[in-house]
Amino acid sequence: MQVPQSETLIDSEAGLDALCEQLRGQPVLALDTEFLRERTYYAQLCLIQVAAEGVVACVDPLAVDLDPLLDIIYDPQVVKVMHSARQDLEILFDLRGELPRPLFDTQIAATLLGFGDQVGYANLVQQMLGVELDKMHTRTDWSRRPLEAEQLRYAADDVRYLFSIYHRQVEALAAKGRSRWLDEDFAQLTDVNAYAPAEDDLWKRVRGSQKLKGAQLAVLRELARWREQRARDSNRPRRWILKDEVMVDLARRRPGDIAGLEKIRGLEASIVRRHGEALLTLIDAAQKSDPAGWPTRPAGKRLTPAQDALVDLLMAVLRSHGAAQDVSPALLAGRKDLEALVRGETDRPVLHGWRGELVGHALQSVLRGESVLRVVDGRLRIEAG
Repeated sequence: MQVPQSETLIDSEAGLDALCEQLRGQPVLALDTEFLRERTYYAQLCLIQVAAEGVVACVDPLAVDLDPLLDIIYDPQVVKVMHSARQDLEILFDLRGELPRPLFDTQIAATLLGFGDQVGYANLVQQMLGVELDKMHTRTDWSRRPLEAEQLRYAADDVRYLFSIYHRQVEALAAKGRSRWLDEDFAQLTDVNAYAPAEDDLWKRVRGSQKLKGAQLAVLRELARWREQRARDSNRPRRWILKDEVMVDLARRRPGDIAGLEKIRGLEASIVRRHGEALLTLIDAAQKSDPAGWPTRPAGKRLTPAQDALVDLLMAVLRSHGAAQDVSPALLAGRKDLEALVRGETDRPVLHGWRGELVGHALQSVLRGESVLRVVDGRLRIEAG
């Protein structure tokens, strides 16, 4: 496994053609991006970093047509290695409307190797390779040109060491018999439905929506649709169109005239002037629509004190098994999963596959009263009842 210490800046079509020639046929490609998103709806891609056997390069998307490189990135025969891949995948989804597969996320893999939950890239590099990364360019404006040598070095390090970490993690997972454990997690990460939510579900992402019900949710749904379309068309952040708290207040109060709109705190005068009538029409139509079509939230029953205590007990079992196996408990299940088990639900990931074998069956055994918990030498032990 040879990865160069120096990196190449690709800012010409000829350079990109030469890079792609080096990358074709490579089985593994480490990948990262630098981007800006503070002032736009769509992320502005400013740099793509790639590493493979004998190759480390930074590709300037502001200078070249990325299609030849994207063809390689989307090749299903190439494993794409990323760390905390979600935001990078969002950018790739915007570029082609699909996601590259197969994927290997080193942050997720680290949770199966005793590095805890959501370990940062620099921390992982230090722990696995003993290398301290320079953090000086964390807040760099990557859209400005020319890029300095130090900036390129910083960006290239994100894939130079990522390539090495991938190979070490693959070996470590194989040694533990966990090579295939994360296949389902990686498949979920590349599910396009997670990156293109249905317009009818946009309201669920609005902070504060849980305060609303009935006609209020119907109004919020239409406001969320309207905001999303405006943000896309103008390529501006959603919050620049309407902030979440403003949308919730509009849905809660449902003003019927311009004077009512003007009383909504945080609703900018320019929005009222340009779109006030459209918003009033939207609000009126939504609240007069058929109640059968209004959004609803699942009715969640509150746990009794006894059930809540049982969830705490299951959480102790979860953490104990995670610690014993060097697996982050957060990767096994969350508290909501355990609450569902206490309510009698059985279709939860923690009960299936490797999670079921590692801890799910033990949780069910405790719930059925077939196991008991004891403290021995300061450690929690689960024994047959």
